[in-house]
Amino acid sequence: MFPTVSHFISYLFGIEVPLPFNTFGVFVALAFLAGYWAFTKELKRKEALGILKPVKHTTVIGEPASVGELVSNALFGFLIGYKLIYALVNYKLFVADSQSVLLSTKGNIFGGLGLAALFVYWSYKEKEKAKLPAPKKVEVTVRPHELMSNMVVWAAVWGFLGAKIFDNLEHWDTFIQDPIGGLLSFSGLTFYGGLICGGAAVLYIAHKNGIKPLHMLDVGGPGMMLAYGVGRIGCHLSGDGDWGIVNANPKPFAWLPDWLWAYTYPNNVAGEGNPIAGCVGRYCNELPNPVYPTPIYEVIAALLIFWFLWKIRTKIKIPGMMFGIYLMFNGLERFFVELIRVNSKYTVAGISFTQAELISSILFLTGAYMVWYASKNKEKLAKY
Repeated sequence: MFPTVSHFISYLFGIEVPLPFNTFGVFVALAFLAGYWAFTKELKRKEALGILKPVKHTTVIGEPASVGELVSNALFGFLIGYKLIYALVNYKLFVADSQSVLLSTKGNIFGGLGLAALFVYWSYKEKEKAKLPAPKKVEVTVRPHELMSNMVVWAAVWGFLGAKIFDNLEHWDTFIQDPIGGLLSFSGLTFYGGLICGGAAVLYIAHKNGIKPLHMLDVGGPGMMLAYGVGRIGCHLSGDGDWGIVNANPKPFAWLPDWLWAYTYPNNVAGEGNPIAGCVGRYCNELPNPVYPTPIYEVIAALLIFWFLWKIRTKIKIPGMMFGIYLMFNGLERFFVELIRVNSKYTVAGISFTQAELISSILFLTGAYMVWYASKNKEKLAKY
């Protein structure tokens, strides 16, 4: 399919545009943007209803740039310049394998020093513009939806770490052979690891700013489902290995596209399968037998669930109810997909299951309990 954006442009327009962007990464970014939009809309809606309140923070204004600020800006600028200038000078290598370039120790020392100096100068001048003869403390009001930028950064960092940790636990044999490569690689990400760790980071930020957990969870339900659906588009287009088992069954309907029923994932980024005749480059394999394209099934399911959650969100008044419904749908969707998906299996007491089947079952049961608890304690939770 389309392992990189360049492959997609070539397919659409027949021209070769060398770009260092892989399709999966682009859709992960789009998933965060989609989640940002849905979260912000819900936060603003709940603010307007008076459910969520702004908080006041005390900050000091008029201070000159501190040594810590200058040093942190210098380090950040150095890192960007070190990698950016090296990538531009070695653009062909960057296009061919951007991940290796970004994660290696190679870089341009002069680019790093130049951008470090620029960042320090910029930080110093910005602070000087707002400098006062005597710095003073002021109280600022922060509305819940204004926290989203901070939440997204925390969710991205901790979500990535969680996704890597859970994936390496699921594929332990491969991880112990190359632990450094397993931790630094952008491939191999487990959704539930990202959900759990990224969600915990968001709840932490929300708690620090006076947003109660159940309200934040309710806000996040629809947005997380939308982000998941958008992200799975990248999984399908890039062929990252999240496909199903071999599907040798005939199509149930003649009008159904092959790629929606049984697909071989040509040019997949996982490098799985047999070489494609005449293909030159990194992504030149396709599966020997067509498999169920489970990522696209999850895209369809996730977007339908999002649509349903978005429709009912204004009708649900009990805190925790919305998130409980989200967990139930999330668990059901993933559990049934696992039945036709390739995955590592565990066996306990003679029962065979995958990591995702176990977690999805726990999520469904947790969601069912939250719905039951919210219904039973609606008067108590109305004051929450």
